[in-house]
Amino acid sequence: MTHTGKRRPPTRDGARDNPKKSPETHPKNLARIVGFSAVGALFATAPDRVERLFFDARSKARAQDFCAALSRARKPYRELPKEELDRVAGTPMHGGIVAVARPRPVLRFEVEAARGWARDGRLLLVLDGIGNPHNLGAIVRTAAFFGLPRIVLSDHAQQALPSDASYRVAEGGFEHLDLYRTGAISTQLGKLRGAYRIVGAAPQGRAAIPARRQDGPPFALVLGNEEAGLPQATLAACDDVAAIPGSGRIESLNVSAAAAILIFALNGAA
Repeated sequence: MTHTGKRRPPTRDGARDNPKKSPETHPKNLARIVGFSAVGALFATAPDRVERLFFDARSKARAQDFCAALSRARKPYRELPKEELDRVAGTPMHGGIVAVARPRPVLRFEVEAARGWARDGRLLLVLDGIGNPHNLGAIVRTAAFFGLPRIVLSDHAQQALPSDASYRVAEGGFEHLDLYRTGAISTQLGKLRGAYRIVGAAPQGRAAIPARRQDGPPFALVLGNEEAGLPQATLAACDDVAAIPGSGRIESLNVSAAAAILIFALNGAA
Protein backbone atom coordinates (compact mmCIF):
# COMPACT_ATOMS: atom_id res chain seq x y z
CA MET A 1 0.00 0.00 0.00
CA THR A 2 1.37 3.40 -0.93
CA HIS A 3 1.49 6.04 1.82
CA THR A 4 -0.05 9.26 0.52
CA GLY A 5 1.46 11.53 3.21
CA LYS A 6 -1.98 12.84 4.11
CA ARG A 7 -2.88 13.38 7.75
CA ARG A 8 -5.23 10.75 9.12
CA PRO A 9 -8.66 12.11 10.08
CA PRO A 10 -9.87 11.93 13.67
CA THR A 11 -11.45 8.65 14.73
CA ARG A 12 -15.10 8.53 15.73
CA ASP A 13 -14.37 9.67 19.28
CA GLY A 14 -12.03 12.45 18.14
CA ALA A 15 -8.67 10.77 18.86
CA ARG A 16 -6.26 10.30 15.97
CA ASP A 17 -5.60 6.68 15.15
CA ASN A 18 -1.94 6.19 16.02
CA PRO A 19 -1.25 2.66 17.27
CA LYS A 20 2.38 3.51 18.07
CA LYS A 21 1.50 6.11 20.68
CA SER A 22 -0.32 5.41 23.93
CA PRO A 23 -2.76 8.16 25.01
CA GLU A 24 -0.99 8.53 28.34
CA THR A 25 2.29 9.69 26.76
CA HIS A 26 2.73 13.45 26.52
CA PRO A 27 5.64 15.89 26.33
CA LYS A 28 7.15 16.92 29.65
CA ASN A 29 6.35 20.58 28.98
CA LEU A 30 2.63 19.85 29.14
CA ALA A 31 0.53 19.65 32.31
CA ARG A 32 -2.22 17.20 33.18
CA ILE A 33 -5.20 19.18 34.44
CA VAL A 34 -7.91 17.10 36.06
CA GLY A 35 -11.46 17.58 37.31
CA PHE A 36 -14.33 19.53 35.78
CA SER A 37 -13.66 22.68 37.81
CA ALA A 38 -10.08 22.98 36.57
CA VAL A 39 -10.78 21.80 33.03
CA GLY A 40 -13.81 24.10 32.78
CA ALA A 41 -11.75 27.09 33.95
CA LEU A 42 -9.09 26.24 31.39
CA PHE A 43 -11.56 26.06 28.49
CA ALA A 44 -13.28 29.25 29.66
CA THR A 45 -10.08 31.31 29.82
CA ALA A 46 -7.50 29.74 27.50
CA PRO A 47 -8.89 26.91 25.35
CA ASP A 48 -5.99 27.31 22.92
CA ARG A 49 -3.64 25.88 25.56
CA VAL A 50 -5.43 22.51 25.53
CA GLU A 51 -3.71 19.92 23.33
CA ARG A 52 -5.94 16.91 24.00
CA LEU A 53 -8.69 15.69 26.29
CA PHE A 54 -9.58 12.35 27.87
CA PHE A 55 -12.68 11.38 29.86
CA ASP A 56 -14.59 8.33 31.08
CA ALA A 57 -18.03 7.13 30.02
CA ARG A 58 -19.83 8.85 32.91
CA SER A 59 -18.32 12.19 31.96
CA LYS A 60 -18.93 12.01 28.22
CA ALA A 61 -22.10 14.11 28.20
CA ARG A 62 -20.56 16.84 30.40
CA ALA A 63 -17.49 16.93 28.17
CA GLN A 64 -19.35 17.52 24.90
CA ASP A 65 -18.78 21.28 24.76
CA PHE A 66 -15.07 20.75 25.38
CA CYS A 67 -14.97 18.10 22.65
CA ALA A 68 -16.71 20.45 20.23
CA ALA A 69 -14.10 23.14 20.88
CA LEU A 70 -11.26 20.67 20.27
CA SER A 71 -12.95 19.34 17.15
CA ARG A 72 -13.07 22.86 15.70
CA ALA A 73 -9.36 23.24 16.52
CA ARG A 74 -8.63 19.79 15.01
CA LYS A 75 -7.23 18.51 18.29
CA PRO A 76 -7.87 15.01 19.66
CA TYR A 77 -10.16 13.83 22.45
CA ARG A 78 -11.07 10.33 23.57
CA GLU A 79 -13.24 8.37 25.96
CA LEU A 80 -11.17 5.92 28.01
CA PRO A 81 -11.90 3.14 30.51
CA LYS A 82 -11.32 4.19 34.11
CA GLU A 83 -8.09 2.22 34.52
CA GLU A 84 -6.56 3.83 31.45
CA LEU A 85 -7.79 7.28 32.48
CA ASP A 86 -6.10 6.75 35.86
CA ARG A 87 -2.82 6.18 34.02
CA VAL A 88 -3.29 9.22 31.81
CA ALA A 89 -4.05 11.42 34.83
CA GLY A 90 -1.30 9.95 36.96
CA THR A 91 -3.85 9.64 39.77
CA PRO A 92 -7.26 8.03 40.33
CA MET A 93 -8.43 11.40 41.74
CA HIS A 94 -9.28 12.92 38.36
CA GLY A 95 -13.04 13.38 38.54
CA GLY A 96 -13.55 11.63 35.21
CA ILE A 97 -11.73 14.10 32.95
CA VAL A 98 -8.14 15.02 32.07
CA ALA A 99 -6.91 17.83 29.82
CA VAL A 100 -3.33 17.73 28.60
CA ALA A 101 -2.39 21.37 28.14
CA ARG A 102 0.37 23.92 28.02
CA PRO A 103 0.64 25.36 31.54
CA ARG A 104 -0.06 29.00 32.24
CA PRO A 105 3.19 30.91 31.66
CA VAL A 106 5.21 32.31 34.56
CA LEU A 107 5.94 35.94 33.75
CA ARG A 108 8.96 38.09 34.45
CA PHE A 109 8.63 40.32 37.52
CA GLU A 110 9.26 44.05 37.04
CA VAL A 111 9.51 46.28 40.13
CA GLU A 112 8.06 49.40 38.50
CA ALA A 113 5.05 47.47 37.23
CA ALA A 114 4.59 45.97 40.68
CA ARG A 115 4.59 49.38 42.32
CA GLY A 116 1.85 50.33 39.90
CA TRP A 117 -0.21 47.29 40.93
CA ALA A 118 -0.54 48.83 44.39
CA ARG A 119 -2.96 51.40 43.00
CA ASP A 120 -5.71 48.78 42.91
CA GLY A 121 -5.41 48.43 46.70
CA ARG A 122 -5.21 44.64 46.52
CA LEU A 123 -2.99 42.37 48.54
CA LEU A 124 0.17 41.22 46.77
CA LEU A 125 1.05 37.62 47.61
CA VAL A 126 4.73 36.62 47.52
CA LEU A 127 5.92 33.03 47.97
CA ASP A 128 9.56 32.59 48.96
CA GLY A 129 10.34 28.89 49.01
CA ILE A 130 6.97 27.10 49.25
CA GLY A 131 8.31 23.68 48.34
CA ASN A 132 5.34 21.31 48.37
CA PRO A 133 3.36 21.46 45.10
CA HIS A 134 0.17 20.58 46.99
CA ASN A 135 0.69 23.61 49.21
CA LEU A 136 1.30 25.77 46.15
CA GLY A 137 -1.93 24.53 44.60
CA ALA A 138 -3.90 25.13 47.79
CA ILE A 139 -2.52 28.67 48.10
CA VAL A 140 -3.35 29.41 44.45
CA ARG A 141 -6.89 28.14 45.02
CA THR A 142 -7.28 30.42 48.06
CA ALA A 143 -5.83 33.40 46.20
CA ALA A 144 -8.25 32.89 43.32
CA PHE A 145 -11.17 32.42 45.73
CA PHE A 146 -10.47 35.82 47.30
CA GLY A 147 -9.94 37.46 43.92
CA LEU A 148 -6.22 38.18 44.10
CA PRO A 149 -5.00 39.03 40.60
CA ARG A 150 -1.42 37.78 40.88
CA ILE A 151 1.23 35.87 42.86
CA VAL A 152 4.98 36.47 42.86
CA LEU A 153 7.28 33.43 43.19
CA SER A 154 10.88 33.77 44.29
CA ASP A 155 13.83 31.92 42.79
CA HIS A 156 14.39 30.14 46.14
CA ALA A 157 15.98 26.74 45.45
CA GLN A 158 12.99 24.95 46.96
CA GLN A 159 10.25 27.05 45.37
CA ALA A 160 7.59 24.85 43.75
CA LEU A 161 6.39 25.83 40.29
CA PRO A 162 3.18 24.89 38.46
CA SER A 163 2.95 21.12 38.03
CA ASP A 164 0.41 18.33 37.64
CA ALA A 165 0.08 18.08 41.43
CA SER A 166 -0.34 21.80 42.04
CA TYR A 167 -2.86 22.11 39.20
CA ARG A 168 -4.86 19.24 40.67
CA VAL A 169 -5.12 20.88 44.10
CA ALA A 170 -5.74 24.39 42.74
CA GLU A 171 -9.12 23.35 41.25
CA GLY A 172 -8.82 25.84 38.38
CA GLY A 173 -7.25 28.63 40.44
CA PHE A 174 -4.24 28.94 38.14
CA GLU A 175 -6.50 30.18 35.34
CA HIS A 176 -7.66 33.21 37.33
CA LEU A 177 -4.41 34.89 38.30
CA ASP A 178 -1.02 35.79 36.86
CA LEU A 179 2.20 34.22 38.12
CA TYR A 180 5.46 36.16 38.21
CA ARG A 181 8.94 35.02 39.23
CA THR A 182 11.91 37.02 40.43
CA GLY A 183 15.40 36.61 41.82
CA ALA A 184 16.93 38.55 44.72
CA ILE A 185 13.60 38.61 46.52
CA SER A 186 14.85 40.60 49.52
CA THR A 187 16.18 43.33 47.21
CA GLN A 188 12.93 43.41 45.24
CA LEU A 189 10.87 43.65 48.41
CA GLY A 190 13.00 46.57 49.54
CA LYS A 191 12.12 48.36 46.32
CA LEU A 192 8.41 47.79 46.95
CA ARG A 193 8.45 49.51 50.33
CA GLY A 194 6.24 52.54 50.37
CA ALA A 195 4.01 51.20 47.62
CA TYR A 196 3.20 48.23 49.87
CA ARG A 197 3.40 47.51 53.57
CA ILE A 198 5.33 44.25 53.54
CA VAL A 199 4.30 41.59 56.05
CA GLY A 200 6.30 38.40 56.50
CA ALA A 201 4.59 35.38 58.04
CA ALA A 202 6.26 33.63 60.99
CA PRO A 203 5.01 30.51 62.78
CA GLN A 204 5.25 31.86 66.31
CA GLY A 205 6.76 34.36 68.72
CA ARG A 206 6.05 37.50 66.75
CA ALA A 207 3.45 40.26 66.64
CA ALA A 208 -0.17 39.58 65.76
CA ILE A 209 -1.64 40.30 62.31
CA PRO A 210 -1.32 44.05 61.64
CA ALA A 211 -4.23 46.32 60.79
CA ARG A 212 -4.14 48.49 57.70
CA ARG A 213 -4.34 52.23 58.19
CA GLN A 214 -7.23 53.92 56.41
CA ASP A 215 -4.89 55.99 54.21
CA GLY A 216 -2.04 53.48 54.14
CA PRO A 217 -0.73 51.31 51.30
CA PRO A 218 -2.01 47.78 50.65
CA PHE A 219 -0.22 44.82 52.15
CA ALA A 220 2.28 42.52 50.48
CA LEU A 221 2.18 39.16 52.27
CA VAL A 222 5.32 37.00 52.12
CA LEU A 223 5.16 33.29 52.95
CA GLY A 224 8.23 31.08 53.34
CA ASN A 225 9.34 27.48 53.16
CA GLU A 226 7.35 24.88 55.09
CA GLU A 227 10.36 23.69 57.11
CA ALA A 228 12.78 26.61 57.28
CA GLY A 229 10.39 29.56 57.07
CA LEU A 230 11.48 32.84 55.52
CA PRO A 231 15.20 33.46 54.93
CA GLN A 232 16.73 36.08 57.22
CA ALA A 233 17.34 38.45 54.31
CA THR A 234 13.65 38.28 53.40
CA LEU A 235 12.58 38.88 57.00
CA ALA A 236 14.85 41.91 57.15
CA ALA A 237 13.12 43.37 54.09
CA CYS A 238 9.67 43.20 55.75
CA ASP A 239 7.96 46.10 57.51
CA ASP A 240 6.18 43.68 59.87
CA VAL A 241 6.65 40.04 60.82
CA ALA A 242 3.36 38.56 61.99
CA ALA A 243 2.13 35.28 63.44
CA ILE A 244 -1.35 33.83 63.76
CA PRO A 245 -2.16 33.43 67.47
CA GLY A 246 -3.22 29.92 68.50
CA SER A 247 -3.77 27.81 71.59
CA GLY A 248 -0.16 26.64 71.75
CA ARG A 249 -1.15 22.98 71.62
CA ILE A 250 0.15 22.72 68.05
CA GLU A 251 3.31 24.55 67.06
CA SER A 252 2.06 25.95 63.77
CA LEU A 253 -0.44 25.70 60.94
CA ASN A 254 0.19 24.18 57.55
CA VAL A 255 1.39 27.02 55.32
CA SER A 256 -1.65 26.77 53.03
CA ALA A 257 -4.00 27.09 56.02
CA ALA A 258 -1.99 30.03 57.33
CA ALA A 259 -2.12 31.60 53.87
CA ALA A 260 -5.92 31.39 53.81
CA ILE A 261 -6.24 33.09 57.20
CA LEU A 262 -3.74 35.84 56.41
CA ILE A 263 -5.14 36.52 52.94
CA PHE A 264 -8.62 36.88 54.42
CA ALA A 265 -7.33 39.15 57.17
CA LEU A 266 -5.09 41.38 55.05
CA ASN A 267 -6.79 41.53 51.66
CA GLY A 268 -9.78 43.55 52.79
CA ALA A 269 -8.26 45.05 55.92
CA ALA A 270 -8.82 48.80 56.24
